[in-house]
Amino acid sequence: MARGIHLGVYTLLIAAGMLTACSHQRKTTSSKWNPRTAAAYLDAREVAWMRWPGSARDHDTFCVSCHTVVPYALCRQALRSDMGEQGGSSEERKILDDVAKRVRLWKEIGPYYSNQGYDGAKPSESRGTEAVLNALILAINDARAGKLSDVTRSAFANMWASQLTDGDAKGAWPWLRFGMEPWEANDSQYYGAAVAAVAVGIAPENYRSSPDVQPKLDLLRNYLDSKYPSQSVINHVVLLWASSKVYGLVDSERQKSIVQEVASAQQSDGGWELSSLTWPSGWSMRSIVRRRLRSDWTWQDSESDGYATGLIIFVLQEAGISAQNTTVQRGLAWLASNQSSTDGSWPSVSLTQRRSPSSNVGHFMRDAATAYAVLALTESNSASVPNKAIPGGY
Repeated sequence: MARGIHLGVYTLLIAAGMLTACSHQRKTTSSKWNPRTAAAYLDAREVAWMRWPGSARDHDTFCVSCHTVVPYALCRQALRSDMGEQGGSSEERKILDDVAKRVRLWKEIGPYYSNQGYDGAKPSESRGTEAVLNALILAINDARAGKLSDVTRSAFANMWASQLTDGDAKGAWPWLRFGMEPWEANDSQYYGAAVAAVAVGIAPENYRSSPDVQPKLDLLRNYLDSKYPSQSVINHVVLLWASSKVYGLVDSERQKSIVQEVASAQQSDGGWELSSLTWPSGWSMRSIVRRRLRSDWTWQDSESDGYATGLIIFVLQEAGISAQNTTVQRGLAWLASNQSSTDGSWPSVSLTQRRSPSSNVGHFMRDAATAYAVLALTESNSASVPNKAIPGGY
């Protein structure tokens, strides 16, 4: 079946265009950004992450982070033609080797975080988070080859064994909570569950249709459905991505609602502001305050953000929204115009506290922003090309 979500979403194309300024001239993005400097930035950041003592883990491995490693694994393949590469970068190979090692040593290797210095839930949160991310990274690699490897099957076995089967979060996974949006906060468990669905959907050999997977996938589907109303817009976006990989995960009306929600939040410059999209829905005082203030009482940025814009434009295209749609065109134009001429990255800053942009931690949000910007921009130029970085999920 062709890439994209239910045909019902296409009825929203006109509406999505009407929500934006239709008088804006459409722009071609391919010549306005530099893939080589983006690749150089991403490669350098992977090297820095692998060498950083803070990322080191048991058995000479490193943490697979949501902000630096996972987005890199998703996007780097899309830059190979621009780099003249025949195979994966050395950093991609190191990530795969590291993840495979931890999967093979799963029963003896230590979790990302122990009880020491943290609450007692951190080991289980670490296991759940890592199990999902390991499966995602290995499934991405296998999708390119078209064959599910033994180590990826083991990663999925670890993931399903970590899935919660009772309680309020039944169907999800224990997830790291450090009070840091958008990946390690109280609502990030939903993000993790949606990412698990992405992993299942992109795995080759029709893994998502395996009989033994169906009961587990049903639990996951029920969790994503029941918790949907209380989620942030950015979590809804990740759910839309997952729905483009697993047919029937989300009904067409909800898919259209997410597209509408996202289009209505687009800023006048064509981008999206991250802080207003990240906090869970509702009118709690905490959500209202955190949309404008970080935990260190510095003001949240109100400018359009590379992570929010890159992720949204990438997901809209994955969901079947044409690159010629006005909302997507304006987002692509923003991305093409906002790459740093200095280091090839896209702008994004911490939602937790103001960080020095030159520090290692200060790069984390830019790492994710750059990877998703690359995915969005390369997606717009390769809609008819098979074997893309993230293959279709139907």
